Formats: sequence, C-alpha cells, structure tokens
Amino acid sequence: MKLTYFVLSVLLLTSPVIAASADDLSSTPAPTGFVSALSAPEVTVSAGKAATVKLQFSVKSGYHINANHPNSDLQIPTELKLDLPANISLGKVTYPAGSELTLSFSPEKFNVYTGDFTVEASIRTPRNAAPGSYHVDGVLRYQACNDHACYPPKKVPVGFDIKVLAAGARARK
Repeated sequence: MKLTYFVLSVLLLTSPVIAASADDLSSTPAPTGFVSALSAPEVTVSAGKAATVKLQFSVKSGYHINANHPNSDLQIPTELKLDLPANISLGKVTYPAGSELTLSFSPEKFNVYTGDFTVEASIRTPRNAAPGSYHVDGVLRYQACNDHACYPPKKVPVGFDIKVLAAGARARK
C-alpha cells in the first residue's frame, strides 16, 4: 500500500515536468526529406544486352547518410532496391566510396555520403525481350544523421524509363 502511494506521488509530482518536456519536443518537428532523388534520364538498351542507369541523389546540407558499407554494424547502410519488369534483370549495383567523418559525440570515424552522389545499376534484357518502353520504380533506403542525432531510416522513391530496342539494334549513347 505504501508503495502504491509512493508511486502515485512520484507520478503526480513529475507529470508537469514530463508534460512540459513533451510539449518542448512536439513544438520542434522532426526534419523530413533528408535526401532527394534527381530525375534520371531514359536508358536505351538493345534486347540481349546490358546498360547502366546512373541515379543521382542529393543529401540536404547539414546532414549525412551512412554509406553502403558503413564502418560499424550499428549503422544502417544506404541501399537501392528496384522493382523491375519481368523481362529485365538487375546486375551489379555500384555505390560510391563514402567519406570519413568524425562527429562530436564519437571518437569513431563514420563512412558517409554528403552532398551529391550517384548510384549506378546495371540492367540486362534477354535476347527475346519485346521492344518497347518500360518503367522502373524503386527506393533508396537510408539513415540520415547530423552532428547531434541520427534519425529513423527513410526511403526516397526513384524511377526511370527503359527503352528496349530490337535485338541487333544499336543503342545510341
């Protein structure tokens, strides 16, 4: 019984402090939109051949995102996922090398992307692919941080068009 009164007393005494703290947090909205995807040009490929799409991204000033190969298992890597049409396959995805960054809260160096960066994805069509235009959607999953905090992982949508030419036709570069 005494324990119940003690717990209730503590809750009553601290509830104004907790409420004030919650008000302070709610008045400062969490930042959104740390990374933007720039429009990708149409990719042209002949049936039976491969092509590379270059997807460009921009990290908001004052923030960084973990590289695809972060220095710690605790960091969430940046990853590109593409939803390809049935007759198009994904080859190698190439991420840029990150930059080493030291933050005020840790002696460790972090492998990160800042500013503008490009992710390249190799796509391949089978020799019997029907000529035509196809659309590809996907997402870049990342975790953004600044010098004081890291935010929950987010996804930025990406999309591009692929023009498949008949087998033997040459794609113009």
